[in-house]
Amino acid sequence: MKYTLVTGASRGIGRAVALRLARQGNPVIINYLSNEAAAREVATLIEQEGGAAELLPFDASDPKAAESALDQWENAHPDDYVAVLVNNAGIRRDGMMFMLSDDDWNSVIDTTLGGFFHVTRRLLKHMMPRRRGGRIINIASLSGVKGMPGQTNYSAAKAALIGATKALAQEVAPRGVTVNAVAPGFIDTDMTADLPRQELEKMIPAGRFGRPEEVAELVAFLASDAAAYITGEVININGGLYT
Repeated sequence: MKYTLVTGASRGIGRAVALRLARQGNPVIINYLSNEAAAREVATLIEQEGGAAELLPFDASDPKAAESALDQWENAHPDDYVAVLVNNAGIRRDGMMFMLSDDDWNSVIDTTLGGFFHVTRRLLKHMMPRRRGGRIINIASLSGVKGMPGQTNYSAAKAALIGATKALAQEVAPRGVTVNAVAPGFIDTDMTADLPRQELEKMIPAGRFGRPEEVAELVAFLASDAAAYITGEVININGGLYT
């Protein structure tokens, strides 16, 4: 059986993506780091809509933790594999670069870029044999496309994720695996709750923050059979806010 894995799926964009992808038929694996109650709520909502969901807690930035959790899942599902992977896990530690600590830098890079590497590398071995195929969707950001002051660490992590998306897409295309990135602008989640919303909305041509569900619809398309010939792309969803 084919499964879908969404990292960082207990809240925000990840939550919306997990709920939306469950409607495409595959059971959804809900990854989270610490908020089990929120993750269970997502699973309950999926099940109430007739879908199937499992919880899989691990720190995507920790290679040993990710490997151990995925090993356990695969041992419990010998005939199944993850066919759709959404690398959504990410954190912000904003500040002017000269004031960033080593931990501010490393934790952001390790979660976004390291998390992508650890999880994707592990799961590719089941997507690629016998041209099983698969979909990998990486959640990038406007910060990675244009760079944002006060977010040197976050912008660097997301820009690197975009570069990795384009490179990996070429490596795995012959095996029927597509790799794309979605670059949201300002989306109404708890991750953006501390931002000066009124000022930012004046900069956005659409005049508002996006909704997580709008991002989830784009991810759902990229995960579908209809997007089989799209790979290596970075699709912006930002209300018209470009460089």
